[in-house]
Amino acid sequence: MLHTTIPEGYVSKLGLYDTQSAIALIKRTFQESLSDLLQLKRVSAPLFVNPAEGTNDNLNGVERPVSFDIPAAKVTAEVVQSLAKWKRYALYRYGFFEGKGLYTDMNAIRRDEELDNLHSIYVDQWDWEKVIAREDRTVEYLKTTVQSIVDAVCYTNAILRAKYPMLDTELVRDVSFVTAQELLDLYPDKTPKEREYLYLREHRTAFIIGIGEKLSDGKPHDGRAPDYDDWSLNGDIMFYNPVLDCAFELSSMGIRVDSVSLAEQLKKAGCEARAKLPFHRALLDGTLPLSIGGGIGQSRMCMLILGKAHIGEVQSSLWDRATIEASQKAGVTLL
Repeated sequence: MLHTTIPEGYVSKLGLYDTQSAIALIKRTFQESLSDLLQLKRVSAPLFVNPAEGTNDNLNGVERPVSFDIPAAKVTAEVVQSLAKWKRYALYRYGFFEGKGLYTDMNAIRRDEELDNLHSIYVDQWDWEKVIAREDRTVEYLKTTVQSIVDAVCYTNAILRAKYPMLDTELVRDVSFVTAQELLDLYPDKTPKEREYLYLREHRTAFIIGIGEKLSDGKPHDGRAPDYDDWSLNGDIMFYNPVLDCAFELSSMGIRVDSVSLAEQLKKAGCEARAKLPFHRALLDGTLPLSIGGGIGQSRMCMLILGKAHIGEVQSSLWDRATIEASQKAGVTLL
């Protein structure tokens, strides 16, 4: 989506007061379910980091982090864009062992984000990371983990529908797994977003495997930083959103790079210089544990389960004039 479009006839199923109560129930229910299924412990996380440590996420490599100086510490800090790297270092520092992991509330500012129904400059998600064994670095292990996350989403949806009978979001629990290359083969004349829409319209719940690596057409399905996900063992969890008639990404996740895949991906991305940063050195020398992890959008999940048409109905942010006017015209209240 490139701009805000409120579907004709859209009316929120919950008023503002009940929406706030429902958001709290979603967050409480989902994080408890997720932590039980994946064996995760909640930890505190930073809002900003020292860029010299190499732990901030550069996303697609073009987004500009928000930075500010801290005179007392004589350092310029960056507001996090995600915690993908920080979490893996935290597993090591906190002494997590194989089969156990962490999750946290991540709040970020992405000032270069496009603004539309699904995107805001304010990002809120559950970031999670888990220690795995060398033999778990497989597509099978990835798929099992994805199914557990989808199970937690569907369970949360069932709880909300029981509490608020006016909600009618129906989610398909069985995940259809497809690689980015298979999507290209299915729809060779379509853009990546069009491929996602056509596939999700048919399968309703899907996980697209292999984000970041170039496909047979010479282009990646989507951008992904070279220094956290292994591009052959990652992907996006997506649902079909009937309110907006679109493919709806809920989570970006994957098995993380080991020393071999990190070196290969840094070279492919032309980022070999990062190997000298503390975080990357700890990966290359085997100090940090092997892991799997990802981010799960909190506002995105609230949108999906509550049947909302705009992310501003479930989070407070700043919007452009066109978004504000389109929402007011449709009778949609932005928080």
